[in-house]
Amino acid sequence: MTTLSQPQIGGDTAKKGGARVVVQRFGTFLSGMVMPNIAAFIAWGLITALFIQTGWLAQFGILVPVIGGFPNADGTANVGLVGPMITYLLPLLIANTGGRMIYNTRGGVVAVIATMGVIVGSPVPMFIGAMIMGPLAAYIMKQIDKLWAGKIKPGFEMLVDNFSAGILGALLAIGGFFLVAPLITALSNALESAVNWLVSMSLLPLASILVEPGKVLFLNNAINHGVFTPLGVQQVTESGKSVLFLIEANPGPGAGILLAFAVFGVGLAKASAPGAFIIQFFGGIHEIYFPFVLMKPLTIIAAILGGMTGVFVNVLFHTGLRAPASPGSIIAILLEATPDSYVGVILSVILSAAVSFTVTAIILRASRKRDLANENAGDLSVAIAQTEANKGKGSSVLSHLQADGLANEAAAVADLESRDPDSAELVERSQESQSITAIHDIVFACDAGMGSSAMGASVLRNKIKKAGITDVTVVNKAISNLTDDEDLVITHQDLTARARQQSPSAEHVSVDNFMSSPRYDEIVGLLQRQNDKEKA
Repeated sequence: MTTLSQPQIGGDTAKKGGARVVVQRFGTFLSGMVMPNIAAFIAWGLITALFIQTGWLAQFGILVPVIGGFPNADGTANVGLVGPMITYLLPLLIANTGGRMIYNTRGGVVAVIATMGVIVGSPVPMFIGAMIMGPLAAYIMKQIDKLWAGKIKPGFEMLVDNFSAGILGALLAIGGFFLVAPLITALSNALESAVNWLVSMSLLPLASILVEPGKVLFLNNAINHGVFTPLGVQQVTESGKSVLFLIEANPGPGAGILLAFAVFGVGLAKASAPGAFIIQFFGGIHEIYFPFVLMKPLTIIAAILGGMTGVFVNVLFHTGLRAPASPGSIIAILLEATPDSYVGVILSVILSAAVSFTVTAIILRASRKRDLANENAGDLSVAIAQTEANKGKGSSVLSHLQADGLANEAAAVADLESRDPDSAELVERSQESQSITAIHDIVFACDAGMGSSAMGASVLRNKIKKAGITDVTVVNKAISNLTDDEDLVITHQDLTARARQQSPSAEHVSVDNFMSSPRYDEIVGLLQRQNDKEKA
C-alpha cells in the first residue's frame, strides 16, 4: 500500500487530547487482557450461581458439593471448581493474554510462570497481580532476547530460547512470591477498604460522578477492568456477590437518555434513538448512547444522576452480581444477579432510567426551538433521517441522496471540511487526481473492536452492497489490532488520534455516531466514483 500524506498528530492537537489518549490506551490495554477472557468469567459465574450453597440449585434443595466446593456430607474437605477457577484459572488466563499482547506466545508462557508466584504468595485473587506481572514478565523476556538476537550459533537457538525463558520465569515467579505478592495484597486490601468505607458511609453513588463522564470519553475500560472487576471478584469470594459489577454495567442511565431523545429529540437523533435503545438495553453495547451525550453535553448530568440513583438503590437493597456482566445487557445482569438481588437490581435499572429520562427531557425541551431552527437551515442528513422515521423504514433511494449530491464537488468539500477536515481532504483528493490509494479494505476501529465498530461496519457494509460495489471489504477491529495495511480506517472522533498512531499510512475518517453518520454516504459516493474509474 502506497504511503499517503496524512495530517500530523502534533502541536496543539496532541496537547489537546494527549492525556485522554494516554488514559484511553491504558484502558484499552487493560480491557485487551480481560475482554478475551470474559467467557471464562461467565463460566465461573454460572458454576458459582448453580452449585454453591446459596446458589440456584440450593434453592430447590439440590446440593452438589463436589462441584460447589463446600464440605462433603461425611465432613471431608472438597476443593470443587469454584475456588480453583477464581484462584488459578482466571488470573492465569489474564496473564497469558497480557503476555501475548507484549511478546506473542513466548511472552504468554513466561507471563503465566511469573504470575503463578504472585498467586501462590497471596491469599486474595490475583487479578491485579496478573495484570501487572503478566505484561511485565513478557516485556522483560522481550528485552533479554534482544541482547543475543542474531548472535547464537546455528543449532543452539532452541536450547538458548528454552533455558532463558525457563530461568527468567523461575526468577520472576520467586520474585513475585516474595516481593510483588505482598505489595499487591496490600493494594487490594487498601482498595477494598476504601470501597467498604464508601458503602458504609453511603457514598458509593458518588462514584458515578467519575464513571459516567469516563464512559462517554471512552475511559470506561480503565475504570471497569482496572478497578471494579478485580475488587468485585474479590468481594464475590467473601460474600457471594458484589455491587461493583453494577456501577458501570447498569444500562438504566443510557436507556433513559435514549428514550428521552426518542420522545423529545429532533431529526437524526430522534430517528436513531429507538433502535439505539434496543441495542443498548438488550444488547449491552453502551457506546451507542455516547454520541447522543456528546451531541448535547448537558445530558451528562442526566447520566450522572441516573447512575447515582442506580447505585443508591443497589446499596439500599444490598444487591450484587456473581460475576461481571459483559456486555452490560439487562439480560446478562439478570443472569448474574443472586436470587436475593432481583428486586433491587430491577428497581435500580428502572429508577436510574427514569431519572436520566426526566433530566434529559428537560434539557431537550429547553433547547427544542433552537434545535428545530438549526434543522431548518438545511441539514440534508437530518431531513433524510426524519423522512425515513416518518416512513417507518429505511429507503435505498434516500440513502443515496447525499451520495448523488456529491457531484457538486466544491459544495461537498466545503460542507464536509466544516465538519471534518480529514474527510474533506479525502473526498477532495479522490476527485481531483489519482493521488489517493484505491480503497478496497475498510476497517471500523473502536476500543474493544466489537460492539460499536461492529455495528458501524454492518451499516456501511449494507450501504456498499446496495450500491452494487463488490470489491470492497468492511471489517471491524480493536484499535490496538490495526496493522497499517488498511486503506481506510473509520473511528469515533474521540478515538481517531489513537487510530492514526496505530495505522499512520491509512486514510482516516471520523464519525460522531457509528449507527447513522453522513460520512457513510460520502464514502459510498467516493467508492462509486472509484468503481466507475476502474471500469472505464
